[in-house]
Amino acid sequence: MKIKIDIDCTPQEARAFLGLPDVAPLQEALLADMQSRMQEAVAGADLESLLKTWMPAGVQDGLQGWESAQKAFRARAAGAAGQGTSED
Repeated sequence: MKIKIDIDCTPQEARAFLGLPDVAPLQEALLADMQSRMQEAVAGADLESLLKTWMPAGVQDGLQGWESAQKAFRARAAGAAGQGTSED
């Protein structure tokens, strides 16, 4: 035996019938808050602050920092190349 019941109602009506809370106002408030926070973050983002966040402290000092980073990289590369060959 099969019993089939079709109920024609909206989701809001089904929630009210089952006694579930209406979370639409809460969801709208949270979405509006998230949207405003994202807009503030995008508006306040600039390249300088991103570089300060992502780069080490020594590199943040401008051109001298970049030059010292390049020198350190070249020294390590030269040291690695020199370690691979041995002259007898």
